[in-house]
Formats: sequence, structure tokens, C-alpha cells
Amino acid sequence: MFHSWSIARRLFVANLLFVLVLTAVFGTFSVVEARDRAYDEAGGRMLAIATSLADSPLVLEAAAAADPSAVLQPYALEVMDDADADFITIMAPDRTRWTHPRAEELGKPYIGTIEPALRGETFTEVTAGTLGPSVRTIAPVMDAGGGVKALVAAGVTVRTVDTDVAERLGVIGVIALVVLFFGSVASWLLGRYLRSVTRGWGPEQLAQLFAYYESVLHSVREGVILIDTHGKAVMYNDQAAELLGLAPSDADRSPDAAPKLAELPFDGSLRALFESGRPAHDEIHLTGSRILVVNQAPAVGPVPERSRQKPAIYGTVATLRDRTEIESLGTELQTMKTLSDALRAQTHEHANRLHMIVSLLELGRTPQALDFATKDLELSQQLTDDMVASVDEPVMSALVMGKAAEAHERGVELEVRTSGSAGVRGLEIQDLVTILGNLLDNAIDAAAAGDFPRKVELDVDAGAAAVEFTVRDSGMGINPDSIDDVLQYGFSTKSSEGDPRGSHGRGVGLALVRQAVDRLNGTMTISNPGGAQFNVVLPAPAPEEEKA
Repeated sequence: MFHSWSIARRLFVANLLFVLVLTAVFGTFSVVEARDRAYDEAGGRMLAIATSLADSPLVLEAAAAADPSAVLQPYALEVMDDADADFITIMAPDRTRWTHPRAEELGKPYIGTIEPALRGETFTEVTAGTLGPSVRTIAPVMDAGGGVKALVAAGVTVRTVDTDVAERLGVIGVIALVVLFFGSVASWLLGRYLRSVTRGWGPEQLAQLFAYYESVLHSVREGVILIDTHGKAVMYNDQAAELLGLAPSDADRSPDAAPKLAELPFDGSLRALFESGRPAHDEIHLTGSRILVVNQAPAVGPVPERSRQKPAIYGTVATLRDRTEIESLGTELQTMKTLSDALRAQTHEHANRLHMIVSLLELGRTPQALDFATKDLELSQQLTDDMVASVDEPVMSALVMGKAAEAHERGVELEVRTSGSAGVRGLEIQDLVTILGNLLDNAIDAAAAGDFPRKVELDVDAGAAAVEFTVRDSGMGINPDSIDDVLQYGFSTKSSEGDPRGSHGRGVGLALVRQAVDRLNGTMTISNPGGAQFNVVLPAPAPEEEKA
């Protein structure tokens, strides 16, 4: 049964037992201390009465008279009433009582110890007499020569002392009850708070829950990161560490030792999202070489029953999914589509030219047909030779030639200038296709939307130290205030009207270009010399013999 108790109940019972034990110990100590103090006070008061009577000349003179009781008995009774003593006994050195509260005890021997008083000492003792147990002080009555002429015993019964103690016990009992009450209330309030925080679970259940939480956190394939209200990453799993480039998180690490977002190696839109704490649903963010799908929601605490208080917000929980491979596949698909469109455009263009040649031959104009075919072949061959000689990458050559055919079909002239002979072999061809394909697509779109003459220029400089691509268009250019924004995922200056994709797919190309350039350790600059100009510089690949 004990194992099924919640932490709140266990703490309440333990606290209540502690308060009970503390109250019992405090009460016992207080009772003993009050009893000892009452006896000490009674002894001190009786000492004062006895010594005062022993020093009285009246007592010394009466001790020498023939009938001391006649003088001392009225005097002793009066002092006893005034001093609130239960008895005052004045006796001869041989124990014969001269005074006593009861007249029938006069002349009888005193019951108690008198030897120290006979030696001239004053002492206090607790002993039983004719009135029962009492606290009494015996003092000697001495003459000028030091002789003991009489003895004075002043005392109060134990019953009287216990009555005084009982009066004090009432106060002690009230204090103990107050302590017990407030201790119980404090335990109940603390237990209620813990019940709301732990949701009524016991430590064993919480330990089991924590074990489940650890297993789930590190077994899911999605990245999970918990950020508190102070901007600290208090917890993240192994997948999140891999996706964000973080050091593995220790599950037993104190929240105070958690790193702040400013100390983590990611920036841009992802950092802004985490710092804002706003809810997010399937948002795309770029970080380093990855494309992440991020969901974020607040971490809401439990709502106490029958409470109007709003639930506590402990921070945010974000989940991360890697979409890099999907985007890579999409880029490859788009590249294949681009090549397919280029082949279609080339086929259409080739069919038109072939029809022209056939028509000239049918009309008997063989020289004109031969001249037309020769010039067309020279133009195509020149573009092919320039690309192959400079870039030395068949896929890129095919891409540029396809883009040239597509541009021509859309009424845009694509002018290609190449220089250098180092080539680009060794660089990741997928990244190169991503960079050049997206830049040419954007440039052709911008030029096609602009005024005549519609023109796109591509300069390729394959040097020994670096490969440089420069793409210029005759379009409207880019607003200088938007240059930093165009590289963000989802930002686009194009209208989705007339696009069958709508807004889907917009604002992706340049973000992927930036990511690919970063992945190849290159640089990209944007300017507006009459139209948009993108300049990409990539480090030249190492020669094959150096790699070996």
C-alpha cells in the first residue's frame, strides 16, 4: 500500500509524524523544565522566608522564654498567610515544635532532617511531614556567640507546587497544539502543491516515467529540443544534436548548466524561431548543410483542479525533421525536368530548322539550304566546344546548353562566355547543378518578365585556384533592401499568378544555392549593375595526384 502513495501523501504523513514527535519532545522538555523551575522557585521563596524569620530578634527572644509558643505561634501563622507558605515551624534544637499550622501538633517532635541546621547551615530538602510531601528550608536561629538556640522550617507542599506546574502546563499545551495545527496545515499545503506538480504520482512511478521519457527521447528518429523561459536548451536528444551540430546532451545535467541559445552553433531563422517561442507547424528552416522541418509548441504545466489560475508555461518544445535528402531528390528531379525541357526545346527548334532545310531543298535552293545548315551547326558546335573546353563537365555542359534552348524558346538570349581550362571535375556535380541551374532559372525568369532586349549573360572562369560563375540578367534587378532576404527559405519576389504551382516551390532556389555554396566552402555576392547579378566563387578542386 505504501508504494501506491503519492509523493504528496508521503510527505504529508512524514511531516505530520515529524510535527507530532517534535511536539511531544518539546512538550516533555517543557513539562520537566517547568516542574524543575517551580521547585527551584519554591525552594528559593522558602529560603527567603526561613532566613528572614531566623534573623528576627523576636524569634531569638521568644526561644529564651518559658513558653515560646505563646509568642511565636500567632506570629508564625500571620507570616505564613502573608508569605503564602503552607507551613512555618519554629522548633527547639531537640525538634520540639513551638509553632505549627495545626495546633494539635505543638509540642510534638519535628519530622525531618535538622543535623545541618544544628551545625549552623541553612539547607533545602523535599521530604514528607505531617502535611505530606513538601519543599522546605531549615535555617538556624543563632545568638551573638554563634550558638544555635532554635530552628525555623518554612515550606510548601508538593501538591501546591504541582498546582503551579499544572497552570504552566496549560500554556505549554496550548503552544503545543498551535505548533501541531500550523505544522499540519503547512504539511497539507505543501502536499497539495506537490500533488498538483507531480499529478498525484509516487516516486516509483516518476522514476518509471523518467525511464520511459529517456527511452522515448533518445529512440525517436526526430530531433527534440526543450527550451526554457530563460532561453536555455535544457534538454535535447541525440538526433537533435546531430541535426543542429551540438555536443551530446547529458540526461543528468542540471538545468542551470544548460547552454543558452546564443552559445549554440546555429543562427538565422532557426535561432529567431527558438528565441521567439512562438508556435510553429511544419516550418522549413536552413541550418548549415541541412534543411529542417520544425514544429514548435509551448510546454504547458498541469492545471490544478477547480482552479481559475492559468497553467504555467515552462518553455517550448521543438521537433526537428531532416528534409535534406527529400530536397536533394527534388532538386535532382527538377534538374531532370530541366534537361527534359531543354531536350524538348532543342527538339522543337531542331524540327523547325529541319523543316526549313527540307523546304529549301524542295524549292531547289540547295546552296541556301547548305549555308543555313552549316551556320546553324557552327553556332551549336561553338557553344558546345566552349563549354567542354572550359568547364570539362558533360552534365554541366548539357545543363547550360539546355538552358540556352529554353531561354531561346522564351524569347531570351543566353550569352555564354568561358575562360580558363582548369575544369570543375572533383566538385560535387549535384551542388554545381543546384547552383548554376537555379541561378539561370531565376535569371531567365527575370529577363523574360522585363523589357526588350531580354538577355542573360553567363561567365564561367575555371582557373587553377577557383571556379567563378557570374550570372547577369536584363530584368528589373533586386531591391537593395531585399538582398539579404532573397537568400532566406520561402522568400520570393515572384508572383505566383499564372504559375501552376501557386506559391508552392517559391523562395526555395536561392536558399538552396546559398546552402550549396556554403557546403562547397565558396562565396556568393549579389549586385545590381542594371539588372540582378550573382557572382559565385568556389575553391578549385584538388588535382587527382594530390588526392592520392
